[in-house]
Amino acid sequence: MLPTLAGGTLFFPGLFALCSWALRRWRPEWTHTDRVMISTRLVSSVQAVLATGSGIVIIRSCNDVVTGRHWLAREYVWFLIPYMIYDCYAMYLCDWYRARDQDRAHSLTLRSFLSRNRLMITHHVVILFVLVPVAQRLRGDLGDFFVGCIFTAELSTPFVSLGRVLIQLKQQHTLLYKVNGVLTLATFLCCRILLFPFMYWSYGYQQGLSLLQVPFRIPFFCNVANAFLIAPQIYWFSLLCRKALRLFDTPQAKKDG
Repeated sequence: MLPTLAGGTLFFPGLFALCSWALRRWRPEWTHTDRVMISTRLVSSVQAVLATGSGIVIIRSCNDVVTGRHWLAREYVWFLIPYMIYDCYAMYLCDWYRARDQDRAHSLTLRSFLSRNRLMITHHVVILFVLVPVAQRLRGDLGDFFVGCIFTAELSTPFVSLGRVLIQLKQQHTLLYKVNGVLTLATFLCCRILLFPFMYWSYGYQQGLSLLQVPFRIPFFCNVANAFLIAPQIYWFSLLCRKALRLFDTPQAKKDG
C-alpha cells in the first residue's frame, strides 16, 4: 500500500512537471496558460490509459464476477488516490491561470472555485471518501470484476481531454475535432452509461438471471450506489450531446468558424 501511494504521489505531479518542461522546450510560442492546461490534460489521459488497462486485465482475469480476484483491483486504487488529490489542485491551477489571463485572478477565491467546479469536486470527494473505503475494505474479498469495470470508465477521458486541448488551441474547425467529438460520445456512452447494464447483465448471466431480474436479486445498497454513480454520467453525457449538436449544426458551425 505505502509504496503504491508514494509512487502515485511522485508520478502524477512529476509527470505534470515533465510535460510542462517539455512543452516549454518544444513549443516556446505557447503561453504559460496553454502549457499548464495541456499538461493537465496529458496527465489525465495517462491516468485514464493506466486505469483502463488495469480494468481490462482485471475483467479478463476474473472467471467469477463475484469471487474472482486480481491484485490490481486493490493496488490501483492506492495509486489513484494521489491522482485525485493532484487533479483537484490541477483544476484550481488551470482556473487561476485562466482568471489571470482575464485580469480577474484576484477574484478567484476558494469558494468561487468550488462553486464553479462543484460537480467535479463532489465526484472526486465521493471517490476518495466513499468509493475508496468500499473498494478497499467494506466489500471484503468480493467484486474485483466490478472494480475492474469501473476502472474502464476512464476510456473516454483521453478523447474528452483531446477535445479540450483542441479548443484551447482554437482548432474547433478541424476534422480532427469533429472525429474526436464522435469518439468522445461513443466511448462515453459505452464506458460510462452502458457499463452499468453490462455489469448487471454479467452478474445475471453467471447466476442464470435475466437483466430485469438482477436489480431484485442483489443487495439494495448496490442499486443505490450504482444510481449515484450513473447519475452524473448521464448529466455529463447530456452536455456532450448538446455540444455535439451545436458542432454538427452547419449554420452554427460556420458561425463558430
